[in-house]
Amino acid sequence: MQIPIGLLGCGTVGAGVVSLVRRRADRVANMTGLRPVIQKILVRDLHKDRGVHFEHEQLTTSAEDILGDPDIQIVVETIGGIEPARTYILEALARKKHVVTANKDLIALHGPEILQTAAANGVSILFEASVGGAIPLLGPLQENLTANEVTDLKGIINGTTNFILSKMTEEGLDFDEALALAQELGYAEADPSSDVDGLDAARKLVILASIAFHTEVHLSDVRVEGIRHVTASDVRYADEAGYVIKLLADGRDRNGRLSLSVRPTLIPKSHPLAHVSDAFNALFVRGDAAGDLMFFGRGAGRMPTASAVVGDIIALVRNLKLGVVTSWPYALAGSRKPVVDFEDDLYKFYFRLMAADQPGVFAQVAHLFGELRVSMETVLQKRVAGGQAEIVIVSHEIPGKLAHEVATRLRSMPNIAVEAVMPVEPVNE
Repeated sequence: MQIPIGLLGCGTVGAGVVSLVRRRADRVANMTGLRPVIQKILVRDLHKDRGVHFEHEQLTTSAEDILGDPDIQIVVETIGGIEPARTYILEALARKKHVVTANKDLIALHGPEILQTAAANGVSILFEASVGGAIPLLGPLQENLTANEVTDLKGIINGTTNFILSKMTEEGLDFDEALALAQELGYAEADPSSDVDGLDAARKLVILASIAFHTEVHLSDVRVEGIRHVTASDVRYADEAGYVIKLLADGRDRNGRLSLSVRPTLIPKSHPLAHVSDAFNALFVRGDAAGDLMFFGRGAGRMPTASAVVGDIIALVRNLKLGVVTSWPYALAGSRKPVVDFEDDLYKFYFRLMAADQPGVFAQVAHLFGELRVSMETVLQKRVAGGQAEIVIVSHEIPGKLAHEVATRLRSMPNIAVEAVMPVEPVNE
């Protein structure tokens, strides 16, 4: 028996989905007795070469040919963006079709609405590919780790920024050089803002935290900082102090209170995440029963993303065989755990200062730290051109609001400029 599938969009990922469904159809049929078949594909241009062969009757420029077809049981959305993807998905669910999507932006911003619509109509929506490409993350958090209280999520979940920071670390490039290389190799868009400003990773963290912490999470709950201000000097000093700088998505649940951030962070070289380089992604998870786990792999690309999409298609085919529906309880309960202000959370902090290379200047800095009762764990000082000195200080753990006060007070001092302030991941984490 065939399971007809409608595909909305056939760009890079969509073409990969078509190819992979065809390659795995026999296997799925042998496993379930049901054969997934791509029946209709929504495209804008009927004549564009997509690198995959289609029968002419498979292609359409009208979404209604998919949404209004009673034979199509599964709709796969690979259009991306918010509209018209949101409208199409809600309509498909309302017509009692199961849905698969890789659309992180849509799930992060409109997830509860979409999941509640699916539940109200007795159908499933799966979105494994929305975070981490081929890396299985949402399934393990939703199913395999359900016996755990997950307390920590720490992830490198944006390949573009990880590639840039890796090149800055390994080859000594500055930010602009590493970004240009990422764009040349196709790792970064012409407009890289969503990646380098941290928004892409923040949206992924919203999805991960919602599932891991069993609560509704909004994008506004996440403190977001990008990597544009990270310099070759920061990378070099971090290395000397035993750290690597990564754009870290950090989610913590402390007794039902959440802390959520995406920021460039100094990670100890002894931590597994410090060794995730190039465009790879990784997620570190801590559960009260399972302990520490790490998931690693390619987080983007045509076939890695198609792998996750087709995995969800196969899961839906199994569901159809068994007559079950996948639910997302966190979205249905409407629960909202409180979010802790970043300023109250404890971190070590990295401060990089540019100061006049004169007697007494560092003494002023040290006096301020002492006055505010901030202990220094590491201090580095180097003379640079123009009668200036770079001072790098790594503090012991302090509240974020105290780090902010230190930086504000330093900026008010003559002959001192605060070049960078970044959190430091503790060694024992």
